[in-house]
Amino acid sequence: MPDVDVAVIGAGAAGLSVAAISAGLGLKVALFERGEMGGDCLNYGCVPSKALLAAAHAAAEARRAHRFGVRVGEPQIDWAGVRAHVAGAIAAIAPNDSAERFRGMGVDVVRATARFVARDTIEAGGRRYRFRRAVVAAGSAAIVPPIPGLQEVPFLTNETLFSLPEKPGHLVIIGGGPIGLEMAQAHARLGCRVSVVEALSIAAREDAECVAGLRPALLADGVALHEGARVARVEPDVQGVTLVLEDGGRITGTHLLLAVGRAPRLDALGLEAGGVAFGPRGVATTLALRSVSNRRVWAAGDIADPVGLGPRAFTHVCSQHAGIIARSMLFRLPARVSYDALPRVTYTDPEIAQIGPTEAELRAAGRTALTILRWPLAENDRLVAEGRAEGLVKLMVDAKGRLLGASLVGPGVGNMAGMFALMIGRRLSALAGAVLPYPTAQEAGKRAASEFYTPKLLSAPVKRIVGLLKYLP
Repeated sequence: MPDVDVAVIGAGAAGLSVAAISAGLGLKVALFERGEMGGDCLNYGCVPSKALLAAAHAAAEARRAHRFGVRVGEPQIDWAGVRAHVAGAIAAIAPNDSAERFRGMGVDVVRATARFVARDTIEAGGRRYRFRRAVVAAGSAAIVPPIPGLQEVPFLTNETLFSLPEKPGHLVIIGGGPIGLEMAQAHARLGCRVSVVEALSIAAREDAECVAGLRPALLADGVALHEGARVARVEPDVQGVTLVLEDGGRITGTHLLLAVGRAPRLDALGLEAGGVAFGPRGVATTLALRSVSNRRVWAAGDIADPVGLGPRAFTHVCSQHAGIIARSMLFRLPARVSYDALPRVTYTDPEIAQIGPTEAELRAAGRTALTILRWPLAENDRLVAEGRAEGLVKLMVDAKGRLLGASLVGPGVGNMAGMFALMIGRRLSALAGAVLPYPTAQEAGKRAASEFYTPKLLSAPVKRIVGLLKYLP
């Protein structure tokens, strides 16, 4: 008989969710984790980065308080206090992901490296575990690009950035994606000099109109943006490190942060011995997240590479994967992963939120018959009252008024993402007719949706009908 019903490799967001569901249904579960419980999100990703951004936001609000008639001096940054806040946020959430909590659920938590030694067996901590089903949720890690000289200088990734004992004097960041931009703005607002070096353009995956609303805000915070700049090599410097660009330019800083993307943690898993097919993007799975080569195995989270879709490195995708695996693996029900309504947010200020595909992605996929609806946040009463009336709601809809994608830029627009995620594939009439509280920023979404119907409502035929109806008693 197998030792466990479900073996889960990785105690990050995806693995913890699968383990909790499986144990809650009365199955015998073993959870293997070689690092910190809670994985990247709790310890090195979402939680510490948003805690740092909160400290940076407080500093920025102090600097612009004069707009409201409130006068304060330049904020004094206590780096030890900032670090304590970040550590406190992690500590407050950690019990939810702790080994003790999951052992209380009946999960056998094994703090050791786990690897497949057969198609139905995992080895960890000097013991072998036979399983009926296994879920690989080992997550991803920061990519270290093959830049000449990089191994000769100290550098940071998201796993080491938040433990810096001192405030960086000049933080140089390679990579202008979400991690790079969030950390650039946070450190600039906390009094650091910051330079971002990006080979293409910043936030290259996002809608160009939204990026155009973010770029000046970063510059205003003091972030130096070097777009279209490729690093030829890295050299040690008395100040710290120097980046030599392909065009001959040089950027010298005290600290170097790598933020060029993430790669699945495939090392040490023994996937070949388990008969689990994989590639550079992760474990190859069906749309039900089941291994294409070993029917006993599923994959979840950053390491899952569903056919035709590819991986998505978001914590909320981990929760989505857990639900699909529960239906597919535990209840043997049909289940398919879909990213049609997937939201993502870059938590800069202003934020960029994307729900579903961008306009460019839709047009590249052949959806040329699009109606583009826009509503400027300058017309939103709540943001006007708060002195932050800047940004845009942009909706992509088909001829029948069904929402295909939404692109947002503005203060806190990530809080609107859930509303639009529920609307993907549905007619905008549901949103246009919704009664929303006033004044809220969400009203901008309703106003954008109403723009689809306004031309029809105010058309000449409708006016003639109303003109005739006025004579009825």
